[in-house]
Amino acid sequence: MRPDVTSLLYVCCLSLAVACSAAQVPVAAPQSKPATQSSGPADPKAKKTYDDALKLLKEHQVFFALDGFRKADKQDGGHCVSCELQAWKAAVEIRDYKAAREESEAILVHVTNPGDKAQAQILLGRACLAEGINAKHSEPMESADAAFRSALQLQPGNTDCLYADGTALAYLKRDDAAKARFVEFLRVASKSDLDYERAQRFAERPELARARMAPNFRVTTLDGTTLTLESLSGKVVLIDFWATWCGPCREALPHIKKIATGLRGQPLVVLSISLDKDDAKWRDFVGKNEMTWLQYRDGGFEGNIAKQFGVNAIPATFTIDADGVLEDQHVGDADIEGKLKKLVARAAEKSKSAPAMETAVKAPAGSN
Repeated sequence: MRPDVTSLLYVCCLSLAVACSAAQVPVAAPQSKPATQSSGPADPKAKKTYDDALKLLKEHQVFFALDGFRKADKQDGGHCVSCELQAWKAAVEIRDYKAAREESEAILVHVTNPGDKAQAQILLGRACLAEGINAKHSEPMESADAAFRSALQLQPGNTDCLYADGTALAYLKRDDAAKARFVEFLRVASKSDLDYERAQRFAERPELARARMAPNFRVTTLDGTTLTLESLSGKVVLIDFWATWCGPCREALPHIKKIATGLRGQPLVVLSISLDKDDAKWRDFVGKNEMTWLQYRDGGFEGNIAKQFGVNAIPATFTIDADGVLEDQHVGDADIEGKLKKLVARAAEKSKSAPAMETAVKAPAGSN
């Protein structure tokens, strides 16, 4: 095993949240820390091909990058784990799950450390899970469950695996087994884990784990409020991606303002996420235009949240119901008020009729 394997496995696990969110694959945070920096392939020709592929990846030419990483692997004798990991990442990004599975299986052959074996099984499981969700087919889900169970034999307390396997089992409609996995996750995960609250709800209602859940995230807004999407459970959420330099966004602003002010006091949260790179210009624009609802700057199309939601054009709005299910998404100044009002009315009614009770799934004693 080459010395860069553990580090690059970690890097790929970090990228899972972004790469898999586009495919609606829930991802828990990676647990390990990088040991060394990746060195790539050893063969000079392979090294050049690999570096060229990295440049293509940065330029968003992902199809060509995938070909480049696979070529570099061949030039390096077919045992370049760095190449295979990068190829896996590119394949998942373009939803070529067959290629992702092949790269995962190649990594499994080439790594020997139990920790790396476990991480490689997680990569395989992720690819299968994403394929199953997109194809709406059970066979990849069965493969995902098998891969996650193999990883858990090597690392029984791996929260990535527990959470992901719970999701796979939920899609297979093995709800009792899914509940058990999410409860296991809650026993070992920290309460500060981004997925902790969502796992609590999935343990209580595993059918939500197979719904089209909006990607969870944590942000600190312009007014200093720190929130996660999961913390807004029970409320309808409208996410508005925009930028000060975007003419159609400025034209849509009165519409967003009307929604934010007109439904104030209702179970609705409006969060505007700017793709501006210039912080001062963004703050000035928000102040001058009296944008008094929640504001956050993601810094561009490469921002974490923009990538999680797959935003490639603005203005873009995402409507999320009180359970966190992604109900609607639009590019442009769409007429979304009717849908919002129905969802808000449903959330208000549900809030009134729900009995006052604590969450059914609680963290076991001694959890972090």
